[in-house]
Amino acid sequence: MTGSETHPAEATVSARILYIDDDPGLGRLVQRALRTRGYDVELAPSGEAGLARLALGGIDVVALDHHMPGQTGLDVLPAIRALPDAPPVVYVTGSEDSRVAVAALKAGAVDYVWKDVQGHFRELLGEAIATAIRQETLRRDKERADVAVREARDRAEILLREVNHRVANSLALVAALTHMQTNAVSDPAAKAALLEMQARISAIAGIHRRLYTSDNVEAVELDAYLSSLVDELQAAMKAAGRDHAIRLRAEPVRLATDKAVSLGVVVTELVTNAYKYAYPPEIPGEIRVVLGRQGLEGLMLTVEDDGVGWTGVGQPRGTGLGSRIVKAMAMNLRSAVVYGTHGPGTRVTLSFQG
Repeated sequence: MTGSETHPAEATVSARILYIDDDPGLGRLVQRALRTRGYDVELAPSGEAGLARLALGGIDVVALDHHMPGQTGLDVLPAIRALPDAPPVVYVTGSEDSRVAVAALKAGAVDYVWKDVQGHFRELLGEAIATAIRQETLRRDKERADVAVREARDRAEILLREVNHRVANSLALVAALTHMQTNAVSDPAAKAALLEMQARISAIAGIHRRLYTSDNVEAVELDAYLSSLVDELQAAMKAAGRDHAIRLRAEPVRLATDKAVSLGVVVTELVTNAYKYAYPPEIPGEIRVVLGRQGLEGLMLTVEDDGVGWTGVGQPRGTGLGSRIVKAMAMNLRSAVVYGTHGPGTRVTLSFQG
């Protein structure tokens, strides 16, 4: 086989190889063998010369010899791997000590070849270089794909954040229109119904506000969300002439958006019911909202008061719409509404998976 012949399996391969070895004769033999595979091969007589050539760029694979004057390939290999966009390195060694090969692989070489006196290693080196090129191509393709996926995800998150922003604004507008309608009617029952609807709309709008101001558009920080929700409920009820303190104790927990919406509506309904029915007129009293962990993945919501009390048995007070909404939201959470039977007042709990 002459230097102008091509290797049939590798004739289409086009890559630039740098072979670092202090033996010029062996270097030329390697160069000739690799050129038959379609590679463009450059030689470097030392580690220092090899690093200087690599700094210029354009090298696809490095074949690095172990024994060189004053240093070994193990001294040069870390410097190669530290280069920006470093090419893969195939380690070449005549040492029969397997620890040399292990050390080279640990230092970042993608493969190693034993240098034999018969020269068979040149064929093995060609195969190792072909494998290294394929692996590097796959790695770069994966990196490009990962970048594309991240960019697509970032664009989707930006769009979703914008959607949440617009939904929150639209719901706030609906709540404002509901408030205007409340002021326009004179029937007390109609006013109360509109106020309750406004509170429900505001609870859902609060979720979307949290989502477009958060780094995570898939989950809601419940402690912060419930804090703002409780503040809004207290302000709305105080404006309606009902002044009871709401005490909130919530652990820092993230919850998926759809579950957070259901939870917000539940809290709104239970707190509103407590405002309406727990305490007789002019009797002070507080309402407590507690959210805590239950086991490894469970959560428990408790809303309680010290008022006249209701066990959930019998005809609901009012229209019963609030109770039906709470049960529906509890089903969304795969939970059930449990009324406490001990102590004064009303105590409602929901247990669900976070």
